Formats: sequence, C-alpha cells, structure tokens
Amino acid sequence: MSKSLFIVESPAKAKTLSRYLGRDFVVKATVGHIKDLPSNSLGVNVARDFSPSYGIIRGKTKVVQAIREAAAGVEAVYLASDPDREGEAIAWHVAEEISRGKSQEGLPKFYRVLLHEITRTGLRKALDGAGELDKDRYESQLARRILDRLVGYELSPLLWKKVTGGLSAGRVQSVAVALIVDREREILAFVPQEYWVIRARLEGDNPPDFEARLVKIDGTKAQVGDEATARPLIERLRTAAWRVLSVEREEKRRWAPPPFITSTLQQEAFRLFRFSTKKTMSLAQRLYEGVEMGEMGAHGLITYMRTDSTRLADEAVFGVRKFIEEQFGASYLPDAPIRYKNKKSAQDAHEAIRPTSLDFHPDKVASFLDKDELKLYRLIWNRFVACQMAPARYDVTVATIAADEKWIFEATGKVLLFDGYLKLYLDDEAQEDGNDRLPPLRPEELLKLLSVDGEQQFTQPPPRFTEGTLVKELERKGIGRPSTYATILSTIQDKNYVERDKGKFRPTDLGFVVTDLLRENFADIIDVGFTAQMEEELDRIEEGNALRPDVLSTFWGKFKVELETAKTQMKSVKREPEKTDVVCPKCASPMVVRFGRKGSFLACSAFPECKTTLAFQRSEDGRLQVIQEKVADEKCDQCGAQMVLREGRFGRFWACSSYPKCRGTRPFSTGFACPREGCTGTLVEKKSKKNSTYYRCSRSPECEHVSFGRPKAVPCPSCNHAYMEEKGRGKARSLRCPKCGHSSEIQETGEA
Repeated sequence: MSKSLFIVESPAKAKTLSRYLGRDFVVKATVGHIKDLPSNSLGVNVARDFSPSYGIIRGKTKVVQAIREAAAGVEAVYLASDPDREGEAIAWHVAEEISRGKSQEGLPKFYRVLLHEITRTGLRKALDGAGELDKDRYESQLARRILDRLVGYELSPLLWKKVTGGLSAGRVQSVAVALIVDREREILAFVPQEYWVIRARLEGDNPPDFEARLVKIDGTKAQVGDEATARPLIERLRTAAWRVLSVEREEKRRWAPPPFITSTLQQEAFRLFRFSTKKTMSLAQRLYEGVEMGEMGAHGLITYMRTDSTRLADEAVFGVRKFIEEQFGASYLPDAPIRYKNKKSAQDAHEAIRPTSLDFHPDKVASFLDKDELKLYRLIWNRFVACQMAPARYDVTVATIAADEKWIFEATGKVLLFDGYLKLYLDDEAQEDGNDRLPPLRPEELLKLLSVDGEQQFTQPPPRFTEGTLVKELERKGIGRPSTYATILSTIQDKNYVERDKGKFRPTDLGFVVTDLLRENFADIIDVGFTAQMEEELDRIEEGNALRPDVLSTFWGKFKVELETAKTQMKSVKREPEKTDVVCPKCASPMVVRFGRKGSFLACSAFPECKTTLAFQRSEDGRLQVIQEKVADEKCDQCGAQMVLREGRFGRFWACSSYPKCRGTRPFSTGFACPREGCTGTLVEKKSKKNSTYYRCSRSPECEHVSFGRPKAVPCPSCNHAYMEEKGRGKARSLRCPKCGHSSEIQETGEA
C-alpha cells in the first residue's frame, strides 16, 4: 500500500502532524507561498481577463522539487495549508506543480483539508471532512493579489518619480496612512474649550458623606463655561437649601465580552502587554502550530488565529460549561450557552480563537512556553472560559438632589453584588468601574452641605491611534481582513509614512505629502467607503456571487483613466519642494524639504552646487525646527576637521564635517568596555537590517561579542561589573549583567 502525501505550510506544523499521522503519510512543508507574480514586471494580462503569470518564487525551487518527488507514486495528496484565502492559493499552486507534465491517469487524488486546530481530534475531524479545492475562495485570493499588484505596480513608480524612490502605495495601507493623517489634522486644528465641573460634598441622616455633580440648571443641561460664571455660582450654592428629589435603585448586569477574533486579540494584547500586531500574530502562530511539551508530546494549543467569527463549536461550549461548574460552582454557570452575534461582514469558516483543549491549563503548560507565549495563551484561555460564565451583577443607585430647586445634582453609587465572569477576566470597561456605595437616602430628605467647589477642565482633541485602536478603526470601517492587519501596520512604518511617538502613531512629512497627492489624484484609493466596498466584492467572489474578471474590470476602468491623468498633472514634490525660512549655513541659500530613504530632511536649494543637508523635526503645532548636529570632541583622522554625528543605514556614526570632500568616519561608541574577558574594545552602536539597535565590540571581527541590551551605567550588584544592559520596553523592562547574567526588574520609578 502506497503512502499518502500531506502538505502543510510550516515546518513546525509538519513536525507536530507527523507524529499524529504515523507511517502511512509523508508530511512536507511549503514554507509559505511557492508561487507568485513576477517581481520585474506587472505579470497581469489586462486584455485577457486579467490573467496572471505566476512563477516559482526565488529560493523555492528545491521545495517544489521535493514535493513533486514525494508525490510520485502516491494515490492521494492532502492539501492542508491554512484554512483561509492565502492557504487556498497555496493548495492550488501545489496541486498545479504536482500535476505539471502528467496525464490525467497518472495524477493522484487531491483532497483539501481544513485544519482549524493542530490536535489529534482536530486532525481526525479535518480528514473526515476532506473535500475538493474551493475554486471560489481561490478566485477571491487571486482577485485580491491582482488588485494589489495593479495598484502597487502602477502607483509606486509614479510616487518614485514625483516624490522619492523606494515608496509604495496600496489599497489598504494607503487608507491606513490616510486615517492617521486625518486624525493628526484634527488634532492640529483642535481648539480647546474651557468648561467647569461643579461638585458638592453632602451629608444626610446616615453616614458616610458623598459627592454629587451639577447636571442641570433651570431644567437644561448644566454648562459652566468659565471661571467668571463658576465662582459666583459656587458662592450662591454655599447658602442654598439641599434636599433629595428621588432615589432610583436598579440591578444591572454586565455580560462577558465575546471570545477573541484576530482583531480583538491584537487590540487586547496591545492594551495589556504592548505587543505589536506583528508580535501577537507571531506568538499566536507558534501556539497554533504546536508546542513541544515533554512527555505530553507536541500539541497545538489554540485554534486557527486568523478569523473574524465569534462562533464556538458545540463540543467546546459543552466542555467549558462543565469546567466552569466544576471549578467555580453552579452560580457562575448561565442557564444556557451564550451565543455571540457575528458582524455582517464576518467570514464564518473558522471558529473564534480558543484553547484546543481544557486539559492544557496555562499553569500546566507554563514550563514549556516562553514568557510572552504564556501571557498570550493565558489571555486566550481566560477570555474563552469567561465568555461562557454568568454576568457580573451590580447594584446601581442614582440620587437626584436639588439645591434651591434651581440647580440639580446627581450622585451615583455602584456596588458589585456578584463578580461572575470578572472572577477570571477584567476587560477594559470593567477595570474602570469603581465600587462606590451611596449612604441610605430617601426622597425629601434634607442634606447638609459640607463643601462645594469647581474644577477647571478643557475639551481634549481626539487621541492619536495606537496599534490597537488603529486595528479597531480599520475593522469598524471594514478595511482589510484579519490576516492583513499585522502586515499593514509593519509596512506603513517601514516605508516611513508614520512613526511611533510614545506608542502612538504620528504621520511623518512623507505621510502627509503622499496622502495628499493620492487624495488629489486617486480619490478612490484613499476613500474608506470605496476600500470597504472592494472588500465586500472580494467576499462576493468567495461566496460565488461575483466573477473575478468583472470585479477587476470595473476597478481598472476608472483607475486607468486616473493614472494617465496623474502622470502629467500630479504635482512633482521633487521639482517643487516645500520652501522654508531656514538659510543654508554654508552658502546662505534658502533650504527646502526633500525626501530620502530615511524620511524628510532639509537640503540646500542651490543643489548640486551646494550639497548641504540638515536634519529637522516638526513641533506639536507643525512648525519646523532644525536639529543641531552633535559635535565630537575628536577631530577627523584624515583631514583634521570636526567630526559630527550622522545617521546611516546601519545606525549612528561619526562623520567628517567636510563631507563630501573628506569621507572619514568612526563608529559611534557607547563608552562602555566590552565585557568579554581580555578584550580591550568598547561597545559601538549598530542597526540591523530590520532596524533594531544592537551593540557590538569595536574590535569586531576579532571579538565576536554582540548584545541587543542597552548599556546602562548601573554596577552589577552580584559581580560589581561596571554596567548592566537594559532589556525590554515599557513596564516589562529589566537589567541584566553581561558578565555574570544577574537580572533584576526595573520598577516604575526606573530603579532596579
């Protein structure tokens, strides 16, 4: 009996599944996509129904050859790439390559396997439900890929010509940048409005005293706009008669949030742990594909992590209800399972993200996971269990109070009666709840005023987007899909369209310029409604309700006209750069804003005669500020001129100030000695290809010491080494000695 061939995407997944499948199967991994459009041409024949020209991706020839050899002589090939559009495309491409050059009689039987969880049970269910390749889903992915190619391949060269090289544009990424740009303009245009909050401290017949807030004046909403209005009002209230008008008491319930979908997982992981969307998806991928757990073997710990459905399998709900009753008691179990509604655009092919088995409690598997994997797994576990727990119950009391019948105040008390799901999971809203009890009050009860005062406040501009809130906004507007969010957020930062300031996105000058150019010339590309509509069209193709050529033809008809017009009418920022009031320090010509690989900079308008450039930044109000160059104490070894600090592809370095006449350079030293025994070098700062800062010995390659920790002038308390290295970011920071390995957490104050 011949073996069957089982194809997955990831080597890690292949390793886990090999143990489940046994000797009757050969398992191979594609390591992602094996075919794509060419990198050096459009690769789409617009005249022939937008037919694509796919080829083997560079570096994947050996992978494809190994799969074809493994398929020789087998009767069945199970295509188990990820259960989404991208996975469907991979399955089709694998089937094409195995079939290439073979007659119909010599072909194996192809089965499409949708693996929603990497467990024995999940595998058995997937094999039992193995079916045919989904043509409509493949057509939908193909339409998306061609759309992105048409936009990117045509728009990017236009931006290179009009702005600067290396830029890119895309259907979804350009909308994401536009959202950030529009939010920034709202912030810049925002004018704060003053208002006053009036609060009174009151005492009734029963302790304790309590606080009430002014809500109405003469029957209309209270609006106290300035101090001139607030102070006389406060003085008048000090002599007023106070009484209780009404007391309303109500028991309110708060239900648990639904189980995670991709976007909500990304949002919560950012809120709680400050994980980027990219990091969250990378950790979730590892939890899904399988974790080695000693004697228990390798198991996938969560279900498929790219989903926008809150649906849960009946057996999963039955199992978690039993777990809740056993672990927390019958009072924490609702009478019936809780079903959550999907939003209209949700694809219901996959379940919500949940643990694959309740046998793998986070505490049980903690030793097999790294710190961040465990954080994410525990978050998914707790959210899943909590979503089927009883609601939290609150006793909410609202007292309405009159001061001289003219001014109406409100006091609110909220007491938690039963914690319900809060026993396991505190969502963002629940964390903000207080537990304030009002004293017993009765209508017509007279009250004693203890104090009354006003607090000056100002209206606030809308907040800048974080990774979490931007994903939430994209999802709310129907832009992109779960599988695309991490890539979108990485791309807009890599292309220098936005930067992060204290964890929040802020558009760069380049982001403003490109967004404005696209909005003026390609209104649909930047339009949120149009982009969301295109996502719906892709969904219709997958559902079999629309044809790929028709959808692409409708888009291309208008886009082509706009493209031809933009080639001649789009403003050239290269030829017409933004002028500034800054004067060139070398030739006194005015400086202009230019764009390069590292973003915007000031360049002399007399270029190429004068090649002076300066770094600058924008203030909060948008004004331009020149960044003064940092000057070194030493002189250039080659010409004796002053050395200045520069930023290059591989980080900061000292460069001769007389560049380009002299090209002398020197590494940027931290001043800390290399920790390697016997080495006389110092640590110099470098940047990796992925833009991460690291530190290596100045005597490299003789000394191979490399560290990603930031040196800090804090002696090691264990071995007294001169410095320690800071690891991590935000609250999750620690200091580690590079010599003995001693580690200590950094407290809120920054002290170790």
